[in-house]
Amino acid sequence: MWLLFFLVACSAAVLSCALLCRAAVAAARATPGPAPRPAPETAPDAADARRGPGLTLYEMAYLSGGPHRLADVVLVLMAQQRRLLLADTGWATVVDPVGNDAVERAALTAIGPDGQRRIPAIRDALVGDDAVRQVADRLVTDGLAVPAAVRPGVGGAVRLVQGAALLVLLSAAASYWMAPVGTDTGLLVAWFSLPLILTLGTWAVARFELHPYSDWATTAGERQLPGVGNSPAAPATPASLVTLALRGPAALSDPALRAALHSSGA
Repeated sequence: MWLLFFLVACSAAVLSCALLCRAAVAAARATPGPAPRPAPETAPDAADARRGPGLTLYEMAYLSGGPHRLADVVLVLMAQQRRLLLADTGWATVVDPVGNDAVERAALTAIGPDGQRRIPAIRDALVGDDAVRQVADRLVTDGLAVPAAVRPGVGGAVRLVQGAALLVLLSAAASYWMAPVGTDTGLLVAWFSLPLILTLGTWAVARFELHPYSDWATTAGERQLPGVGNSPAAPATPASLVTLALRGPAALSDPALRAALHSSGA
């Protein structure tokens, strides 16, 4: 019986480590080098004025949590300016139907002509909107965001390796307790140490070489993200919006906004 557990543990360990190596190689090959941004032909949107060190507020949100995080940022931004009402039941209601930039206009379009819609539906609509795709494409071109072709990438593969390590431990424990009397338990544990060493070693290398694991930002993109405590945001950008962009809805200090986003599945 222990041999069956051992084969399962080895298969999970080898497969998960191979997937992690493949994800790391694919991400390295698919991520383009940074390219200079062309000079804008027209005045930038209001969102482009809300910059951290080299990144707009929307770009920080996308690199930290993808398009859903970006959607949360634009909704909270408009709510703080009293142009949207976010209820703690998870509904968004339009107060002022005028958007200051392309993403805000996309959010208003996602809410629809009725002026009210559930926040999860707004998020889903914004993910496929051209305004959000343009933010993503610009970051990919600059080498700051992971291309869609290799997403989900290293982060998901690391989680598989972690799961495989846990499976090895559980298999070893089950084999130990089910071993018949007279079995050399020391030898049994030694066999299971092989897949455990493989998974833990691969995990350690990934943490040293690839951490922080992100399905959105490349290593260059992670370096561009400021720390929440020392974000040199533009005067027009409240610190709460930078915190939301970097850390998500759980970091909001306003309980009403936090309840609105969490009640809607954020």
